[in-house]
Amino acid sequence: MAGIHITDIEAAINWWRERSPSPDGVSLPAATRALAEVYALMVYFHETEADENSLPDQAREAWLAWYATTPDTPCIAICSTSQGDPLCKGCGRTFDEVQRWTEMSPGEKRASWRRITLEGDAWRFNRYKERAL
Repeated sequence: MAGIHITDIEAAINWWRERSPSPDGVSLPAATRALAEVYALMVYFHETEADENSLPDQAREAWLAWYATTPDTPCIAICSTSQGDPLCKGCGRTFDEVQRWTEMSPGEKRASWRRITLEGDAWRFNRYKERAL
């Protein structure tokens, strides 16, 4: 199961709110409402992740629309896994993540992004920040 973290649901809600604001300040457009329902259930049940494959269709489509606006890969073209490192010094991904990236689901990719962002040790976050832009 690939989990979509609650912060990604929140980011997608905010992205949709900017593109499709509430027409009357109270009601929500369909995409925002679909994501907000998932978010509310996660909060209510104290869940931090939603199963990528069990999202309602409208929420999944809305989340994927937001996801399409995010960078696909954390790669900064300095790959130390090709030199035998188990964790890439450039982007922070594991050897397995680097090898499987093209076949990973959006939820799996976002989980990797979340991990490397929280760790913040990869060169993409310090010495080569300009490459990450």
